[in-house]
This record gives sequence, structure tokens and C-alpha cells, in this order.
Amino acid sequence: MQQARVRLAGTSPEDLDDICGDVREIADKTGVKLSGPVPLPTKTLEVPARKSPDGEGTATWEHWEMRVHKRLIDIDADERALRQLMRIQVPNDVSIEIVLED
Repeated sequence: MQQARVRLAGTSPEDLDDICGDVREIADKTGVKLSGPVPLPTKTLEVPARKSPDGEGTATWEHWEMRVHKRLIDIDADERALRQLMRIQVPNDVSIEIVLED
């Protein structure tokens, strides 16, 4: 049977866990096999910036950071389950990618 691989990425791990719970509920309702969610390594994006915009004064720096959390879920590609999966309300800061595999 075909598998659907769902990749979730976002800056809030709580939002990702909520969506993973929704996917698990869909799998339980439709009776399809689910494996995951597998937490993938978190990417940390750091941006150092000078505190003083004009260059005068001491060379002090601010470090801004954004963390991107990822989850991976494999689910059987049942038509009913995929339709319900497409209807999940996803927040703006979370990206979802669904790929069908053999």
C-alpha cells in the first residue's frame, strides 16, 4: 500500500504537537496505520546585529535567534484519511508538506 509522508515545520513546537495530535486522531478514526511523529533536529538561525547603528560607542552586539522545529509522520495513503488530512487548519507559522511514496 502507498504511504503518505507528512513533514511539518514551524517555529512553535506546541503548534506542531497539536497538528500531530490531529493527524493521530484522523488515523484512529479511519483505522489506517500511523508511524510517528518523529522529531527531527531543530535548526537554529542566529543573526548578530550591532546595538549601535552609527558605529559610535562600544562594539556591543545583540544576537537574535529563530528556532525551526520539524516533525515527520508516515501514514497509509487511504483516500478518506488524506481528504481529512487536507482539511486540517494549519497556523500561519507552520508549513505542512504531504508526499505520496511507494
